[in-house]
Amino acid sequence: MEFRAARDFLLSHRGDYETAYRDFAWPHPETFNWALEWFDTIASGNGRPALWIIDDDGTESRLSFAELAARSDALAAWLRDQGVRRGDRTLLMLGNRIALWECILALTKLGAVVIPSSTLLTPADIADRVDRGHVTHVIAESAQTAHFAQIAGTFTRIAVGDSVEGWLRYDDFTAGGNTFAADGPTPAADPLFLYFTSGTTAQPKLVEHTQLSYPVGHLSTMYWLGLQPGDVHLNISSPGWAKHAWSNVFAPWNAEATVLILNAARFSARRLLDTLTRCSVTSLCAPPTVWRMVIQEDLRAWHPPLREVLSAGEPLNPEVIEQVRRAWGLTIRDGYGQTETTAQIGNTPGQPVKPGSMGRPLPGYVIDLIDPASGAHGETGEICIDLSKRPVALMVGYRDDRAHTAEVMRDGFYHTGDVASRDGDGYITYVGRSDDVFKSSDYRISPFELESVLIEHPAVAEAAVVPSPDPLRLTVPKAFIAVGAGHEPSATVARSIFEHSQANLAGYKRIRRLEFAELPKTISGKIRRVDLRAKEADLRERAESARAENEYWEEDFPDLRPEPTR
Repeated sequence: MEFRAARDFLLSHRGDYETAYRDFAWPHPETFNWALEWFDTIASGNGRPALWIIDDDGTESRLSFAELAARSDALAAWLRDQGVRRGDRTLLMLGNRIALWECILALTKLGAVVIPSSTLLTPADIADRVDRGHVTHVIAESAQTAHFAQIAGTFTRIAVGDSVEGWLRYDDFTAGGNTFAADGPTPAADPLFLYFTSGTTAQPKLVEHTQLSYPVGHLSTMYWLGLQPGDVHLNISSPGWAKHAWSNVFAPWNAEATVLILNAARFSARRLLDTLTRCSVTSLCAPPTVWRMVIQEDLRAWHPPLREVLSAGEPLNPEVIEQVRRAWGLTIRDGYGQTETTAQIGNTPGQPVKPGSMGRPLPGYVIDLIDPASGAHGETGEICIDLSKRPVALMVGYRDDRAHTAEVMRDGFYHTGDVASRDGDGYITYVGRSDDVFKSSDYRISPFELESVLIEHPAVAEAAVVPSPDPLRLTVPKAFIAVGAGHEPSATVARSIFEHSQANLAGYKRIRRLEFAELPKTISGKIRRVDLRAKEADLRERAESARAENEYWEEDFPDLRPEPTR
């Protein structure tokens, strides 16, 4: 298979970035069904665990590659009997349970279109997805079915778990006698996923991926993660979002690795650390929020057999990376991508990692940095993908939204909306969302740079920096601070943070205002700076000198004097 050859090439050049990047070529088959032609092939007679789920109560469930192939065949046949056809749009609203992976495989085999959704969605969110997604079938947890009671439509309703009146019972697919045969080849350009974006800056958009772009496109993700056959890979992300498919489905199974899920209603750093050791986890990928919680523990008390440690979702602050390195001798490798793509940029195995950098373009991606104002190509600018060398992994576009699609695909490039800089060695460092970068006294300010300094302070668990309107400087940097365990908001803590800012930031960058507050986040866990900007703008509009509760300004401490900056 063309796909296998491309995968094996990347596996054989793990650690040899230059060769992998120079010589990798995306497969371009005209027809392709990843579940039938790849997963079932590697699953044949394969008793190794493909999926391993550990629940809150300690219950463990394991299915081998062969078992998952057989069960997804039976499910595909049963779903076809219930009316699911090629091209039908199916909303999946499932948590981390075996049924989620069975459904992804079965729907892929059928050629149906999957709309993954979080179990945390509100009825209004669900109604929007059913409407804009033109949903014809819904597979949801029994506990979530009440959210669909007021949603109009004639879509098929299938409940996973306890029986629900008016809903088909998912477990009926196991009754036996269901054999599956595809109704024909699957065109590679057919849609496979419709993903609603997390909505950090605007209404969620509907991202369309094909039978090729996600299954094959995640070869770049597999390479970044450094996965190998036989690995045990633990990734922490919630179902319904793109990163879950990245690291809990396609990348590990492209590599023939085991997907390990630590299923918990509330995250526990200690439970995670215990699991890494007990389950011989070789690869861990977690978002920055989780890493920031993990380093609150004494990591030297655990000795997991990890080979790869990774982070994605938002840039990871250098202080977190350093604490893990000191404890375990491992360097967290950052990576970058979007719902609209797979992993585009990353620090790959065996390569030097530069503090603060998210790495270099991954095999299959040609990255340009383009100044949003002038359009000039240079060493600082918006991260853009050259469409003349279009990667297989790039979305088709935003479904039913030609205007937004044209906007991001303009002038021969896909525009990510993220700003970065590139050094002489090709390493790319994240600056911020183009919407988040702001000017203060005519200087461009990157919130991420300031947040990375703030999080080094022992009282700061998380920070978000936004512009605060100012009559003299246009805006000044204001930090919204979530304090860490053992700390409480106070003037004393605020003073200490201002001192830390003065000592570690250039004068024009230092924090001038701060507010202790809970940070607003999307249900996928990303900080909504857009909400904080709006909140701050509204406050200043009411009165330039207005203060929020638990807000402090640098001038509240007149005896503070800026110290030498780094």
